[in-house]
Amino acid sequence: MNKIIVAALYQFIPLPNFRELQPRLKSLCDTHQIKGSILLAEEGINGTVAGSRNAIDALKFFLEMHFPALEYKESWAKEIPFHRMKVRLKKEIVTLGIAGICPKEKAGTYVNPQDWNDLISDPDTLVLDTRNVYEVEIGTFKGALNPNTHSFTEFPNFVKSLDKKKHRRIAMFCTGGIRCEKATSYLLSQGFENVYHLKGGILKYLEVVPPEDSLWEGECFVFDGRVAVGHGLDLGHYESCHGCRHPISEDDLESPHYERGISCPHCYDSLASRKRDSSRERQRQEDLAKKRGQKHIGAVMEDGRPCSVR
Repeated sequence: MNKIIVAALYQFIPLPNFRELQPRLKSLCDTHQIKGSILLAEEGINGTVAGSRNAIDALKFFLEMHFPALEYKESWAKEIPFHRMKVRLKKEIVTLGIAGICPKEKAGTYVNPQDWNDLISDPDTLVLDTRNVYEVEIGTFKGALNPNTHSFTEFPNFVKSLDKKKHRRIAMFCTGGIRCEKATSYLLSQGFENVYHLKGGILKYLEVVPPEDSLWEGECFVFDGRVAVGHGLDLGHYESCHGCRHPISEDDLESPHYERGISCPHCYDSLASRKRDSSRERQRQEDLAKKRGQKHIGAVMEDGRPCSVR
């Protein structure tokens, strides 16, 4: 069976013609049966897509003509982990919600995955995970600080708790590199000086750093149907909840609040009865389709927000 290639990509670059690129990208992806999500804004491009080897190569060729410094990485899946293709126009390719933050003009220092261990092992370095709390729960770097945010827009408020005199060197990371790159730009705007970020994000680190040398603990959450990946970007062991998209642990599966396709302990108390009933009906349709050997559109899990590099 041929593997499905999953490509994660982004670049901060002035993109005044981003509206003109939308139909061209959508047409190219539809022609090659590529699925996933691409975001375009004046500050650049951000996306995660999946397709055959030939399809992804065609898309990459097109993108590299427009984005010469594209941050690009590949992993794989057994089947396409998205059920549609979206090319969206946005105000930001990753939403921080603070005007004037421009990583293209000012950002922290890139650190290659091969040099990351030395940096974060230094006791004078504050290692900061810029991802959301549900991502951190299933894996992070040893000794990293969890900001306990539920969205990236909460990150500026968290920064208020940091001491410029105490935290003289800060090393940040995220899934694919885009959030931590923008986070370094924000910290520099707030007067922090020695700010670093992991080039290519956790995904690149897990790809190139051998498990025996790794300081990563757990798995890495990804915003698509695979839910998580591990070292070597092999498929992880987590499922996600249809009700809230939260990754589900083995303990969650044993909870009385877990109902397959409907709810989990993280969302059980907040789900409206109408939502619960519609989820049960969708799950019933999925099960019937599976018995008939068909693929129901709801069977492919996808985060409710755009599936893009994080």
